[in-house]
Amino acid sequence: MKKIEAIIRTSKFEDIHRCVAGLGVKFFTFYEVKGMGMEHPKVQTYRGVAYEPAYIPRTKIEIVTTDEHVDEIINCILTQGRTGEVGDGKIFIYEALEAYRIRNNDTGEAAL
Repeated sequence: MKKIEAIIRTSKFEDIHRCVAGLGVKFFTFYEVKGMGMEHPKVQTYRGVAYEPAYIPRTKIEIVTTDEHVDEIINCILTQGRTGEVGDGKIFIYEALEAYRIRNNDTGEAAL
């Protein structure tokens, strides 16, 4: 099993979600994150005063899946999340050693 973490543009979340759901992914976790990278925040105005935020808002997606679905999910994230501009995000892949379903004690891939 693998855990896929992707930090993406929030504006691309729905496209990625639709693609991943089409592959049969039953669940995943996502949340709003803030970070810094090569993209610089755009100057914003608040009550007439210009300021540059210290971070850029993004969405982080976490998916635990079987080894055979990893490439398909990564392809969804790459194709649906790409704008070609700096700041499109990153994908990280980790080994998931074990999974447990609390409700009925299923383990491994059966718990997914």
